[in-house]
Amino acid sequence: MASTAPSAPPSLTLPPSQFARLQPHAYLLAHLSPPASSNQPSIRANGRAPSQFRVTSANTGSLTHTNGSAVVRVGDTTAVCGVRAEILPTADIASWSVSQSSASTNKRRKLADQTKKPIEDDAEVEDPEDESHIQQLNLLVPNLSLSTGCAPGFVPGAPPSALAQSLSHKILNLLHTTKLVRAEDLRIWYQPPSLGPEDLERHNESEQMDVDVERGEEVGKDKEIKAFWVLYIDIMIISLAGNPFDAAWASVLAALRDTKLPRAWWDVDNEMIVCSDAVSESRKLSLRGLPVASSFSVFEADAAAGWRAVIIPDAEEEKNIEESARKGIQRRWILADPDGYEEGLSQERVCIVVDKEQNGKGKTVIHNMEKNGGWAVGGKELKSLVDISVQRWEQLKHILEQC
Repeated sequence: MASTAPSAPPSLTLPPSQFARLQPHAYLLAHLSPPASSNQPSIRANGRAPSQFRVTSANTGSLTHTNGSAVVRVGDTTAVCGVRAEILPTADIASWSVSQSSASTNKRRKLADQTKKPIEDDAEVEDPEDESHIQQLNLLVPNLSLSTGCAPGFVPGAPPSALAQSLSHKILNLLHTTKLVRAEDLRIWYQPPSLGPEDLERHNESEQMDVDVERGEEVGKDKEIKAFWVLYIDIMIISLAGNPFDAAWASVLAALRDTKLPRAWWDVDNEMIVCSDAVSESRKLSLRGLPVASSFSVFEADAAAGWRAVIIPDAEEEKNIEESARKGIQRRWILADPDGYEEGLSQERVCIVVDKEQNGKGKTVIHNMEKNGGWAVGGKELKSLVDISVQRWEQLKHILEQC
């Protein structure tokens, strides 16, 4: 009777997906720090280089019931934005008065006197105080929501999360600091007719009033603001796979670029604002530039290094990192556009908002720079991140122009 030799026990192997769940930090570190003998470049677990952003696409005009809309997808993170315009009459504003309604014209005359140059009635004069209407009257109202099922943990019936509220507040602050929307685009004016001597005399006869008017004298009134457009900017994250702010802000930019406001005027007879139904008479917003947000996260080779630095800067740890850098051993990586997997392994984060003057041919303008959660990113690193953000600005500008 023949005997069979016992077979060798199967080796214990784990697929990459299981290893990524069991040891996420070691899994990402193995990709970013390959063995020197392999001659492989530093690459992230998702296949991107540390400074590479995810594939981005944008589409506008998807929602027909809004004045402007856009869908922006950054990797597997998708944001939908719709802009609805509603009319706010000045009569409904408790703090509004006749003196405030004509304040803009008085400022124009004051600026004309200061510059000693005539300013036409239709000429646009830049006055920083005019932009206060947007903040004081809350003419821009963004609201971000995380839809049910966009990511694990978002269940039906749950109240708005802290993430959604913080992102809404961040978008509102950025709209105000960048002054992206012009206050003049949101005003609805009324110009009372100017009455000459003959017209005024006929008007006085019909009103049975005796008013002496000299020849050549014209009687008229300043332009009045009768109403404002209020823009309700609703953003919904329908798929969340990391870095929701960049996708949400890009969808706001695309939607505002797509927004059209109908022609509106003050109807004297009915004492109300009337809008035209003709689409050809609607006008787009004249936005100030194209501020683009770029987010980064810092990954530490030592899983506890970043967390210790939050409590107290570890001088010994910093010394070890500098010594490793001199030996050509990298222990820190700044990852552009982090996905959800990388965000869970990073403690320090940076967000930079940049724009370019003169249609992208001028100097770079930094509108906002935020850094929180650690001490790894210094002045030298921030300068390199600004350069990467400018490259991202070029990419997103080309994408939005194709919409």
